[in-house]
Amino acid sequence: MSSPGLAPRSAAWHILHDVHRGVPFDLALERALAGLEEPDKRLAHELAAGALRLRAPLDAAIAPHVSAGIGSVRADLLDILRLGAYQLMFLERVPAHAAVSTSVDLARRVSGARVGAFVNAVLRRIAEKREERGTKSEEETTKPPLPSSLLAPPSAADLAATYSHPEWLVARWVERFGLDETERLLTWNNTRPQLVLQPARWEESAIIAALDRADVRWAHAPFGAGLVVDATRPRDLPGFDAGAFHVQDPAQALAVRFFGVPERAAIFDACAAPGGKALGMGGPDRFIVAADLRLPRVLRLRGNLARAARGPSATLVADAVRAPVRPVDVVLLDVPCLGTGTLVRNPDARWRVSLDALTRLAEQGSALLRALADTVRPGGWLCFATCSLEPEENETQVEAFLAADRRFQREPGDLPRELMTEAGDFMTLPQRHGMDGAFAARLRRVG
Repeated sequence: MSSPGLAPRSAAWHILHDVHRGVPFDLALERALAGLEEPDKRLAHELAAGALRLRAPLDAAIAPHVSAGIGSVRADLLDILRLGAYQLMFLERVPAHAAVSTSVDLARRVSGARVGAFVNAVLRRIAEKREERGTKSEEETTKPPLPSSLLAPPSAADLAATYSHPEWLVARWVERFGLDETERLLTWNNTRPQLVLQPARWEESAIIAALDRADVRWAHAPFGAGLVVDATRPRDLPGFDAGAFHVQDPAQALAVRFFGVPERAAIFDACAAPGGKALGMGGPDRFIVAADLRLPRVLRLRGNLARAARGPSATLVADAVRAPVRPVDVVLLDVPCLGTGTLVRNPDARWRVSLDALTRLAEQGSALLRALADTVRPGGWLCFATCSLEPEENETQVEAFLAADRRFQREPGDLPRELMTEAGDFMTLPQRHGMDGAFAARLRRVG
């Protein structure tokens, strides 16, 4: 029989285990939470996401109590220590004895009694430190204090260690945004993401009425781009099965608004999974062909469109470099990118990003732009989008494409000025706009 409280801790460990092996966080979450009761699902989600977001301070707390160095600890065991340390350091509502005992039980199940004793010793020392200095909830520590010894302004290394981000990435942001704004961005990335609903088959007023009847608290998202709801599981909300809404951050909904796709347009969404923009761009008088490279992603895409699409659509497995469609009115390229604008939603991603990956993805984005240019009919639009904050994937990419292909010219959209770049592209920044970071450009084929 499982000890009380072990099931959500075990699920959280399985999420971390999958993430380390390259499984996206959302898919790892879906796998691990199946069969758990709702309170256990919430706790497992919180533990796994917290251990990923705050890995640096957790490791700093664990390291002094491992005589051979934290590098000597096996990855699966280190994840158990991180989960236990997260509860001790950031979850005031979890008693210290419960955090320690469940971690020990989990370690024994994974690796045996001897390892359980090691976990017990390390976590008890961390618990003693907690009792000495008190503890705060995670909500109160979204802006962790910098070390008191830092009398000078913090460096990129200081911020990276304090907010648990890669130092090279923080250094780039400091150079671009400055120290204060970078710190606000890092703080945002360490908060819990909001669940935002975008109307699909129901009007917004009908969704609001259903939420009110179900006593679900809601608020309008910034710029009127969706409804922020006090919930964690979309499937449990009224109207989900009827396709009333789809889940999408305001930034992505605003990108769709920026594109301003006309009625009766034929649209090819070249890298469509999981389908948020296809759902947003669809309508009774538009036809969307939504494609992706791999069958599992297309099956997920097809399911989302079947549930909530507002107009006719088709899905297919296809390589965007060799798009199997004739020239159409609108081509959407939501290009694979580093995803630095969505680190708040993907707590595992910060530990996967690298300069090599940035270079590789920028090259891939350039190749996709060139390949899809001929898929746009004369007079049509090539709509380019990313969820990245990095110029190499955004404005630099667009400028290089326009310089190389004179058939296209930039066509600014109609959004508030604060959401537009000087060149007329769309851009949101989490620390300024309170939503994901995103970039979009609308390119008209004139030749």
